[in-house]
Amino acid sequence: MFGYVVINKQELKFKEYDIYQSYYCGLCQTLKEHYGISGQISLNFDMTFLSLLLSSLYEPDSRIVNDRCFLHPIKKRQKCFNEYIDYAAMMTILLSYYKCDDDWRDDKAINKLAYAKLLNKGFNKIKNQYPNKVEIMEKELNQIHIYENNGEASIDELAGCFGRIFGNIFAMKDDIWHDDLYEIGFYLGKYIYIMDAYDDIERDIKKHTFNPLIKNMNDNDFEDKSYILLEMMISKATNAFECLPIIENIEILRNILYSGIWSRYNLRRNKRMEAED
Repeated sequence: MFGYVVINKQELKFKEYDIYQSYYCGLCQTLKEHYGISGQISLNFDMTFLSLLLSSLYEPDSRIVNDRCFLHPIKKRQKCFNEYIDYAAMMTILLSYYKCDDDWRDDKAINKLAYAKLLNKGFNKIKNQYPNKVEIMEKELNQIHIYENNGEASIDELAGCFGRIFGNIFAMKDDIWHDDLYEIGFYLGKYIYIMDAYDDIERDIKKHTFNPLIKNMNDNDFEDKSYILLEMMISKATNAFECLPIIENIEILRNILYSGIWSRYNLRRNKRMEAED
């Protein structure tokens, strides 16, 4: 369900890409240092965006390191570290833990249950630090399971649950920027849930797994309606984003929100249309 909030690399300047990569590598290193290799595996682009967004808004003192790593041993890479990257790492662990739990519930995937156990120590530590965020996550995920088991909920109701999870994550602090950050996260969360359903239709049909979009897939206007729905979510997220007084890294963030986020959608839609032809 993760990995939709990405950059459009072709439209970034080299310097901008290097900055983005420093956040990605910094988050990767932070996950490894705090939660081991099992935590590092949970690295995703969505929480990289969160770390970049919060860092650009709050402008903390950051530590920049040029270093090699196991995956890239030849050339040194720039890595950025600050409190918002630490926070994004914690949220990454929470989301990964619950994703494993969800996969276990749906598919009885033993490997996901085993991975959740590897994350359990870090998860419990974060749960003690952010009990309110964990409580909201559990409440909304349980509601998603209820909706999916009943098989009657609309895509908007289901996506709303995931939107509240992301809104809760993005609004790190109870301050003047809380509402705008919550709104960005809320609509990005809804976009991710809808996009994941759109992306997985064929797989879910084959596996007889619930997907709220399957019932509309054969409609003549299915593709157009799906696009309009996704566009609406991103429009609302970007409206909230533009309310924030961000100057640093603004072009990278806009690249993600206005262009990169459509990468998986365009790829999936084009493949589907080619198959139909």
